[in-house]
Amino acid sequence: MSVPEGRSARSAEPPGAAGSNATDTRFFGHPLGLMTLFGTELWERFSYYGMRAILLFYLTDALADGGLGLSPETGLAITAIYGSSVYLLSVVGGWCADRLIGARRSVLYGGVVIAAGHVLLSVPGGAGYSFSGIIAVAIGTGLLKPNVSSMVGELYDREDDRRDSGFSIFYMGINIGSLAAPFLVGAARSLGGFHAGFVVAAVGMAFALVFFVLGRAQLRGAGDKVLNPLTRAERPQLVRGALAIGALVAVLALASLAVASAKAGELAFGADGIVNLISYLAFAAPIAYFTVMLRSPKVTAPERSRVLAYIPLFVAAMLFWMIFEQAASSLSAFAASKTQLDFAGVSIKPEFFQSVNPALIVLLAPVFAWLWIRLGDRGPSTAVKFGIGLGLASTSFLFLSVMTMLAGDSKVSSWVLVGTYFVQTLGELCLSPVGLAATTLLAPKAFRSQAMALWFLAQAAGQAITAQLVSATSDLANNFGAYFGGIGLVTLGLTGVFFTLTPWITRHIAAGEQGMAGAAPEP
Repeated sequence: MSVPEGRSARSAEPPGAAGSNATDTRFFGHPLGLMTLFGTELWERFSYYGMRAILLFYLTDALADGGLGLSPETGLAITAIYGSSVYLLSVVGGWCADRLIGARRSVLYGGVVIAAGHVLLSVPGGAGYSFSGIIAVAIGTGLLKPNVSSMVGELYDREDDRRDSGFSIFYMGINIGSLAAPFLVGAARSLGGFHAGFVVAAVGMAFALVFFVLGRAQLRGAGDKVLNPLTRAERPQLVRGALAIGALVAVLALASLAVASAKAGELAFGADGIVNLISYLAFAAPIAYFTVMLRSPKVTAPERSRVLAYIPLFVAAMLFWMIFEQAASSLSAFAASKTQLDFAGVSIKPEFFQSVNPALIVLLAPVFAWLWIRLGDRGPSTAVKFGIGLGLASTSFLFLSVMTMLAGDSKVSSWVLVGTYFVQTLGELCLSPVGLAATTLLAPKAFRSQAMALWFLAQAAGQAITAQLVSATSDLANNFGAYFGGIGLVTLGLTGVFFTLTPWITRHIAAGEQGMAGAAPEP
């Protein structure tokens, strides 16, 4: 999971009610509103990662065992495309908060929809309830995810030096929730089946809503204001944009239908069509975003230089998340079928491994924070940090591939999968915090309030690639070594290409910064 999850560019804007928080030190030296958002995000992440930990197993287990009985390939693709959908919808959620309803109501409405989704998943009523629940959780998370973090920023004045510390506390809540969830939801699944696990996730989301609603007074207006309200004059443009997006979706839906029908040998849409449609949207959205920015008359020449420098960073991030986010799909399948489920002499559930990354984040994030401060100007550039992160991610899959092939028909030790997550976490700590900073730093002023959309789109596109890969891989359970090795080798080769571009990226970033410094001061 990302360390700096969900902080939007809006967190850097002057808060509407931050002045009243300037002297509030009731929560570990921070405004008491931070406790509200800390608890909200902790329990929301608990519900999200708890549900995600058992989702693949629920989709693919036999009906007699309480699952939906889907094929492994379909289950893997749906799990991956679900993650992609969350990030695509986060772009919509951020826009709704900025232009229509504000961050606080976006979080509240999103939380209610998430809770409803978990309740639907808890009902043993078949695939209809289950898929409705999955869709509801994706929509609700899209509304909540990009906005709860931005409200943290609104608790502080621009000059308040507690801001970074406040976000560190907030991110700790994210990791606590995601660390505990697989254990508790997995235990509930063992005792009462999949639906009992989803009940635990629903209870977690209920706690999040309680924290948020009861703590509203402590927020002191944070998130209430619509920062860039939609004006009457802009409505025709909005309608034209919606029609254009609708036309694009229709074209992509027809393309998805054609591909799914060719695969099935008859006219059919089904799960393959949905996976393809969302994949195509995930690929098209960032292309459209970059095209609009580069062609916009509101973007200056120095800003355009920075956007060009950001494009290879975006591609590197997309490839990194393609590997990293397979924790819920191929790595979950690997844990269940190819890993010895004992750890230090204790029998474990495959869901356990999804707690490894947040546990390592809690341990290692302070070390990396100290390291970057210690190195200062002597440390690697932004582009080099991206390259290191991507290289570590590809190395993790190569390591897993080699160990799988060495094991042959036997299962690998649980330490192999823990080691894979360890290497990926090192890569995340190199790329993810730096990626967020680079996104907000390099975004043109005219697009600053939408900067986080780009970061979310990198994760959406990365998981869409995963969905296509697992759909195209037959009998993955018997081809894990080749699957991980192929992805690792290709990504490692692309990492080498990326490193050759790092001097160019650094020069363009520097040129953009110099151009901005030499520009006339903004009124």
